[in-house]
Amino acid sequence: MKPNRIWIYGGITLSMVFWGLSFIGYKVAYLYFEPMALVFFRMVLASLFLYLLIHLTRQTEKIHRRDWGKFLLMALFEPLLYFLGESYGMTLVSATTGSVIVSTIPLLTPIAAYFLWRERVTWIKVAGIVISFAGVCMVLIGKGFELTAPPLGVALMFLAVFSAVAYTGVIVDLTRKYNSITIILVQSFLGAIYFLPIFLLTDLKEALAMQFSWEALLPLLFLAIFPSSLSFIFYTRAIREIGITRANVFTNFVPVFTAVFSFLILGESFTGGKIIGIPVVLAGLLLTQLRLKKKAAV
Repeated sequence: MKPNRIWIYGGITLSMVFWGLSFIGYKVAYLYFEPMALVFFRMVLASLFLYLLIHLTRQTEKIHRRDWGKFLLMALFEPLLYFLGESYGMTLVSATTGSVIVSTIPLLTPIAAYFLWRERVTWIKVAGIVISFAGVCMVLIGKGFELTAPPLGVALMFLAVFSAVAYTGVIVDLTRKYNSITIILVQSFLGAIYFLPIFLLTDLKEALAMQFSWEALLPLLFLAIFPSSLSFIFYTRAIREIGITRANVFTNFVPVFTAVFSFLILGESFTGGKIIGIPVVLAGLLLTQLRLKKKAAV
């Protein structure tokens, strides 16, 4: 495997680690913040971090006027619609149910890729996606797992899923013109603007009444810097290098990492289904990459 590929795969795997940890970060941050306040402050801090990063690395780019429409549409799908669905959906469904719903993203992405760019969907790629998703279900479904959930919660989580698929559809074109840091900086900045009126209407009173402390700020800073900034930078680079179908299969790792970290940090049980399911997820993931490995070996 070429060194550049190692960095790409390492980066996107690290993205999934951060996104997996974000579910734990949500649980801690919700002890101090209301959902829309958390998302708004997260976008503001992510914008500040990325602004500093882009100037320190001297990767500033000018956004062409004709591309602002795509940036606005991208930020509409994610973070606005995605976080509206996920933030409120996670207050109605269990973390397990939410993770299962979110992990359907790779199953829907090849359909979008085919219709938007005529990206070829091979049988081996489909098989890898299905096997990987089956592994996710093994990880998540255990004793006491209930498939029933409030319809509104399920609908909100699927709003997040469809928004994520639409987001990848828009971002592919932008990755061909701009570097990853520029894209995510604009995404976070526009996201903060989108969420500002929602925050003012819903959670401003509670935000003004709360007492800020390090206990409250640490999970907020983690969510802003790692899942909202670095993860998206690595993820957009992977989309550009290996395509959205292969990149999105890695999102099946998110609930797997969540299960592992929940065991290590929160002390949740690690069932036999999780022990079996994690290798199945890895097997499905590797299956989707077989064609890429053949190309690299030539």
